[in-house]
Amino acid sequence: MSIIMQTKPLHIISFDNPFPPDFGGAIDVFYKVKALHAIGFTIHLHCFYEDRDVVSNELKAITEKVYLYKKNKNPFFLFSQYPFPVVCRFRNELIENLAKVDAPIFFEGLHTTMILQKIKLDNKKYLRLHNIESNFYAGMSQNETNYFKKIAYHYAAQKYIDYQKNIANFDHVFTLSTYENDFAKTITDKVSYVPVFHGNEQVAPLSEYGNYAFYHGDLRLADNKNAAKFLIKVFKQIGDYKLIIASSNGKKMVEKRTKNLPNIEFVELKNDSQLDDLFKNAHINVMLSFQKSGTKLKVINSLFKSRFCLVNSNMVDDEQVLKFCELAHSKEEFIAKIKTLRNQPFQDVDNRNQAFSKVLNDINNAKQIAKIIDYDMG
Repeated sequence: MSIIMQTKPLHIISFDNPFPPDFGGAIDVFYKVKALHAIGFTIHLHCFYEDRDVVSNELKAITEKVYLYKKNKNPFFLFSQYPFPVVCRFRNELIENLAKVDAPIFFEGLHTTMILQKIKLDNKKYLRLHNIESNFYAGMSQNETNYFKKIAYHYAAQKYIDYQKNIANFDHVFTLSTYENDFAKTITDKVSYVPVFHGNEQVAPLSEYGNYAFYHGDLRLADNKNAAKFLIKVFKQIGDYKLIIASSNGKKMVEKRTKNLPNIEFVELKNDSQLDDLFKNAHINVMLSFQKSGTKLKVINSLFKSRFCLVNSNMVDDEQVLKFCELAHSKEEFIAKIKTLRNQPFQDVDNRNQAFSKVLNDINNAKQIAKIIDYDMG
């Protein structure tokens, strides 16, 4: 695989410190920075953070400089005309640090764009659209049970409906799903779909059979909680097949609902190697979402690191990825598919490798970004 030999400075403004890459957005940012560095970009990384205040050696190795800015969570910002996730990500130091190096600016999500409401920047500006935020927060509000959070998410969604018009102000927009790409095209014609960056290079060479069905996710999020509850109901009716639910949180919630279900086990996640082992030994990865928001990273990781992937349509919107998944929607469809797949040998490694080397290749996708930035830079 050839690497572009060039050295071009680039500012990247991230909504959070992307290391460790242990949740969806951070994974995309970290492995994108890594790939852009590999093809010759000199990265000046600006990160807003809440509690991830350490610049790791892993980040230092792929950047020229990392700047950290503490999010300003002033409660009065809830009354701003701008969405709270946007307005809390601004510091005057960001203006000063961007001025130190004359380079294009790559914004990771609309969350990071408050600076554009404060000053006029002459730099070329690019946006990575991580979500259709108005839809995302509306879904969060619908699924949330905490009344205060439910209201906060509702108002964020409403404010994003207007704020999303700012998508038109960028020199180019890079979306990470075809769903978001179609939405962005209603606002600007300077849009490209570039799939999520994920860090995987080869599909794991696994045996034909694993030992259980597997679900993993952050169970602090309402959508993931609802998915886990749905799957518990599914496996209550498949009492002779094991389901492992893994997360770094949510143990009490899961164990309360599975007290009399010996085929369902909760595993508390502590590190990546533990998660990789769970992927390696799983036969069916069961995943669903009640919110449509493009292709989920957990599907990509499951396709690279494990065997069968059984999903609903909200989990994947890229046809090149979807053809390697099994689809189900209702509880009855999940039950039927699981009963079929549990006895089916997995033999898809070569086909996945061939397809993903083109569609889900981090270096190639970084080159797509580089071509557009180079073109616009003249």
